[in-house]
Amino acid sequence: MRDDSRLPTSPGFWRSPLRGPWFTSVLGLVLLVGVTVLFVTGLASYAAYNPNLSPVNDKTPDKGILGFYLFAWPTDPHWLYRLSQGVHVTLGITLVPVLLAKLWSVVPKLFALPPARSLAHALERISLLLLVGGALFEFTTGVLNIQLDYVFPGSFYPLHFYGAWVFFAAFAAHAVLKTPAALRNLRRLRAEDGPAPAVPADETGRELVAPSPDAPTVSRRGALGFVGGGSLLLFATTAGQSSDALRGTALLAPHGGADPGGPGGFQINKTAAYAGVTAAQTREDTWQLVVTGRTGTVRLDLDRLHRLPLHTSSLPIACVEGWSTSDQRWRGVRLRDLAALVGHDGDPPDVFVESLQLHGAFRHAALRANQVADPRSLLALYVNGEPLTADHGYPARVIVPAAPGVLNTKWVARMTFGEVR
Repeated sequence: MRDDSRLPTSPGFWRSPLRGPWFTSVLGLVLLVGVTVLFVTGLASYAAYNPNLSPVNDKTPDKGILGFYLFAWPTDPHWLYRLSQGVHVTLGITLVPVLLAKLWSVVPKLFALPPARSLAHALERISLLLLVGGALFEFTTGVLNIQLDYVFPGSFYPLHFYGAWVFFAAFAAHAVLKTPAALRNLRRLRAEDGPAPAVPADETGRELVAPSPDAPTVSRRGALGFVGGGSLLLFATTAGQSSDALRGTALLAPHGGADPGGPGGFQINKTAAYAGVTAAQTREDTWQLVVTGRTGTVRLDLDRLHRLPLHTSSLPIACVEGWSTSDQRWRGVRLRDLAALVGHDGDPPDVFVESLQLHGAFRHAALRANQVADPRSLLALYVNGEPLTADHGYPARVIVPAAPGVLNTKWVARMTFGEVR
């Protein structure tokens, strides 16, 4: 078949002088480190939900051996989830320009003919398709979730979880095959302006180097600077959502901008109106907390709840979308004291918490015994010296150190202490 340079299957179609071993190798090594950190922090985020505790906490059913690493999520340090998820989300956004540049740099390989020169080459092409497809899928679903655009064909949790395993498996295989060559390229090739020199096909792939390149309009260093500048811009306009002091700089984050004022003036995901919680349900003369345990059931109205010993904890709110607050001053009844009211004195068990919320994946949640036993874990009635507002969970909400925000249930109506299944 005659080579037609008008078709992307022809090496002559790709004329950029920037493509080549050096440019691709630098981007690949950045992604090698960055994607590995993303994968580890993503697994940590999943573990933080304590999915082995209860089906209501596990949004990725039938995970099988993929849950081999799961462990009881700790409560120390109290900012653990805030840090790990903040790194996961901010790094993911920051790496978007690097990923796009890397895909651009190797796109000729996707069109190279013949599709398979051998069985080994066919397997490599299949792994490359899984790698590219998995990367685009993971980054796209992650960005949509961060932006609260829930337009997935299903739940975000299983889609992102299973997609991550497919992507990382292909990524790991690709890294094993290509990292040695990338390191050799960086040692052998001088970072000079102009077109990259041709190299043997067994080193980086002859199809990456344009046989008849156009005249350069920017150096390879300049192109890397452009990519790095894009990443820095995304970092600067996203990272602030994890810091009260810098939140005004998070222009691209839904929870950026200035915090609302007042003692309860910190970020939320769901309002009481969105959750279907009405003022009639939370009035002092209608609301009751139902606590069940070993010795039976106790019903507590607000007056009786306020007459129990109250304690103060300084804890943040941190959510899966990557945003978080600084430590807020919560005041309420310790979870372990509520467990003691129903016969679990000294060694509190797990607890199943139910909300007045009418819909949503986490209107119910389970907490492990170590979370219940922590003296900082509260059924909070106040925050920053004032009663909870309706949007922050009035009349009572759970607050637990190091737990994802969705496990800090708002508008609590019932708590059942005991083994959770």
